Amino acid sequence: MPFLCAEDRTSWRHRTPRARLALWFGWLALVALTVFAWEVMNRETIWAFVADAPRQAADIASRMLPPRWSYLQELWWPLWETLNIATLGTMLALLIAVPVGFGAARNTTPSALLVRPAALLLIVASRSINSLIWGLLLVAIVGPGTLAGILAIALRSVGFIGKLLYEAIEEVDPAPVEAVTATGASRLQVLDYAIVPQVLPAFAGITVFRWDINIRESTVLGLVGGGGIGLELQASLNMLAWPQVSVILLVILATVLASEWVSAKVRHAMI
Repeated sequence: MPFLCAEDRTSWRHRTPRARLALWFGWLALVALTVFAWEVMNRETIWAFVADAPRQAADIASRMLPPRWSYLQELWWPLWETLNIATLGTMLALLIAVPVGFGAARNTTPSALLVRPAALLLIVASRSINSLIWGLLLVAIVGPGTLAGILAIALRSVGFIGKLLYEAIEEVDPAPVEAVTATGASRLQVLDYAIVPQVLPAFAGITVFRWDINIRESTVLGLVGGGGIGLELQASLNMLAWPQVSVILLVILATVLASEWVSAKVRHAMI
């Protein structure tokens, strides 16, 4: 075996010099961004208030106890409105998101030049605006109430459902698609017999998961006039009725926990 001098040996390195330099500059940029963000936050923060925050929090917590349980009977109808806002908003979002998802997927879109970019734009636009912002806009357009809350939930959910749905469509097994296509089936028949059966479990899970999220979001839409239990929360906060606030928060917590349990059970049964 010939002897290899030190100059002839190839030493293994985890990263190339260029990669190490890029990594070093990346960390430097991250540190600079952190310092800049800290300076911005420090400029807008009154630290005397921050130092007094524990005392203020303890004072509010003492005012919230004990909860005013007699107020609970006035929350059943707002809670029912909240559940309806989440459910109807999710159903309306499905009517829009399903065709949008099929239009955005590369393997099902009718046109990669027109329909797919339009569908992707709709998905991005829906996901980029928070449900509270949608609520503010819709309250100004259709007025306060549950209709504004339903539309806000729907418009926010279209992007979520459409994105996950089109990703699931693009990840289907191509073998059944090719087999059905080989029989001379039409494009619609290929969708019906080869793609939809593969997507249905993911679609069911996405729907239930989004409904669970919408339960949480609909509880706060009332803060901007979107109806539901959030209106009661806003009214109690305005009146500084802290015992009522504690009851509302406990009801919201119980509702979210119940929806999480139902969502988990339904997803487990469907998938």
